[in-house]
Amino acid sequence: MHQFFDRSIEFLKGVGPHRAETLNKELQIFTFADLLQHYPFRHEDRSKFYKVKELQPDLPYVQLIGEFKSFKTIGIGRRARLVGVFADETGSIEMVWFKGIQWVQKSLTIGVKYVAFGKATLYNGKFNIAHPEVEVLTEKNAKGGYLIPVYHTSEKMKKKGMDSKFITKAMKVLLVEAVNHIPETLPHHLLQKFKLIDKKTAVVAMHFPRNAQQLIIAQNRMKFEELFFVQLRLIKLKIARTEKYKGAIINTSDLLNQFYEKHIPFELTGAQKRVVKEIYADFRSGQQMNRLVQGDVGSGKTMVAFLSILIAIGSGFQCAFMAPTEILAEQHFKGLQEWTKPLGIQMARLTGSTPTSERKLIHEGLMSGVITILVGTHALLEDKVKFKNLGLAVIDEQHRFGVAQRAKLWTKTKDTYPHVLVMTATPIPRTLAMTLYGDLDVSVIDELPAGRKPIKTKHFFETKRLEMFGFVEKEIKKGRQAYIVYPLIEESATLDYKDLMDGYEGITRRFPNYQISIVHGKMKAEDKEWEMQRFVKGETQIMVATTVIEVGVNVPNASIMVIENAERFGLSQLHQLRGRVGRGAEQSYCILMSGVKLSTDGRKRLRTMVDTTDGFKIAEVDLELRGPGDLMGTRQSGVLDLLVSDLVKDGEILKTARIAAQDILKTDPKLQKPEHQMIKSHIDSFSKNTVNWGRIS
Repeated sequence: MHQFFDRSIEFLKGVGPHRAETLNKELQIFTFADLLQHYPFRHEDRSKFYKVKELQPDLPYVQLIGEFKSFKTIGIGRRARLVGVFADETGSIEMVWFKGIQWVQKSLTIGVKYVAFGKATLYNGKFNIAHPEVEVLTEKNAKGGYLIPVYHTSEKMKKKGMDSKFITKAMKVLLVEAVNHIPETLPHHLLQKFKLIDKKTAVVAMHFPRNAQQLIIAQNRMKFEELFFVQLRLIKLKIARTEKYKGAIINTSDLLNQFYEKHIPFELTGAQKRVVKEIYADFRSGQQMNRLVQGDVGSGKTMVAFLSILIAIGSGFQCAFMAPTEILAEQHFKGLQEWTKPLGIQMARLTGSTPTSERKLIHEGLMSGVITILVGTHALLEDKVKFKNLGLAVIDEQHRFGVAQRAKLWTKTKDTYPHVLVMTATPIPRTLAMTLYGDLDVSVIDELPAGRKPIKTKHFFETKRLEMFGFVEKEIKKGRQAYIVYPLIEESATLDYKDLMDGYEGITRRFPNYQISIVHGKMKAEDKEWEMQRFVKGETQIMVATTVIEVGVNVPNASIMVIENAERFGLSQLHQLRGRVGRGAEQSYCILMSGVKLSTDGRKRLRTMVDTTDGFKIAEVDLELRGPGDLMGTRQSGVLDLLVSDLVKDGEILKTARIAAQDILKTDPKLQKPEHQMIKSHIDSFSKNTVNWGRIS
């Protein structure tokens, strides 16, 4: 069976070596299987003919029968366009061509009946179709009644005559042979339960459906299958991991209770208590924990991590706390110190800039067990860094670390695998979390600490700059501090955005009586640190920066975040930046500055920011706008190479597929039952090349 689908595409009739080379380069189509899975991105509905008077602005592509009444060329030279008046018995519509005008005019005749096909758009109260497909009316095309697939191609392919029609032709040739080789991959009981059609019929209908209804049924079958196998693999990895990798049993809560009764600085929220309980249950289970804690900026993830650390230390284990940058590692270190000092806990920090003499003492302290918490950056992953008894590794902002880097934490201890707690302040929509982190247990902190006021967000166009400056000054006079963030470091020839240096000069002129810090990516680490510290101590009132402040800087007195050229930032980045203020008890503000010209997406992003501070709602809109591949840098993860599913639109199918996969693996974890053999062989066929990253958070 697989031999047929593994055959090189050049051996398909009508392709040959030259076209095969183009398909390889342009579409990564190398085999029969690759071509078969190159699904159309839409179908043109040729099953219905419209009358001119039936046209509506929201219709998809339409098909009309009529004749041309007149042609005229408007404009001269490059700006010339050809306009033909096309009419049926109910009215007329303009057909417009901007290219190939002379050729079009020669090939069309007034008074001849044609079938015209295209997208009707409303312009100045009248419908027109730009660059319609036009062919003479024949007995065959007068019947209509079919859907035409439209395939992605490239400009290079079109120049070689390899357009969507070429792929349609090749697909028809392939399907004649392929149909007998397409195996069923889902057991009969699943097909019955979810009313799914068989695979063979579905694949053919994905390309050449009889009607729109059959196409939807085929898409549902293929989406279910794709998401079912993604979930099955993730859940299988999770089961294999919990069976194989035993975690240290951590079950003493004395130290936690001591801290809780005497030293805790604030009352925990219900969500924090719930998540700590979930972690404690994992510690006691004897299985190695892999838990993701999602929580919006300021929801108190660090406190949850610290309480988990106390349980581990109280049971005689050491802990590692890893952050993506030196600034953030330093901040965590200082923050944790306030809580560890009264308890007499030994803590150290290790980053790229830790001197050799200090490192030696740290290595010794870790091996002897004197140091119980090590906070640091990637430096923690170096082979030299060994622990006497590492029981818990906390990773902050997990998407900044590669999977292979995190895997190194597993080699840091001899007898058992450390429990892994991953934290992220980038809320991930549920559908994406189920796919990206389907093998992790996910906890959500969905409550902000008491007394926190929601940040007020306003969107100002460039024309209101003076008003914005006045507002910032008013807040500074109350004793507050402000961030002003820019998207670029130096002027770019192609982008006319106000760059950082320009902005800095303008701000120093506008605020001559105040101290201003500046921080950007091209500064040395120690200069950055010095400027940051001046702001933290309140020596400067305004911090002008690029997005280096995005993660982690905590200044409770800063109550204003101004984001210049806000339309240049992604939603999750805007949300992260906004989270830098609102950390004290005062009312905080985020001001989004933008140019007047905004794209539809840009407008939607800024409107979403003004409308809500809920990170999960923002993540949903972000997923909708950007697609799952860009979110969280998942393109490289391989998990989201989805051919037919869309995580934004197919959330319900995903949930159903996940439950189906869980049910099967509950009763048959090794897929040994006869009715599950087809599932097993399908998984085996595509998992030969994949690494089992599932066991590493």
